[in-house]
Amino acid sequence: CPEFINNWLSWGAGPRAVQFLLLGGKSRALLSGRTHVSTEDIQALAAPVLRHRIVTNFAAESEGVTPDTVIERLVAETPSKEGELTSDPRLQKIFAA
Repeated sequence: CPEFINNWLSWGAGPRAVQFLLLGGKSRALLSGRTHVSTEDIQALAAPVLRHRIVTNFAAESEGVTPDTVIERLVAETPSKEGELTSDPRLQKIFAA
């Protein structure tokens, strides 16, 4: 995970967060007339799903960092297109298998 996550969080989102991101993404896609979930669906739901599931630590609070700030930065730093994802050196070992 990105270093800022370790620096700012004392408690991260659990497995149910991922389940609700996927469920919300499916619902949002269907409401938009699509049969597939896009990265935009997940990005749009990141804050509402994760905001109450993560806990910032003292270092983050002293810097004025809120859960929304962490989520915004995480979304900004997460590759959203396949080309960006497969070229990320942190993930190349996974895609090589």
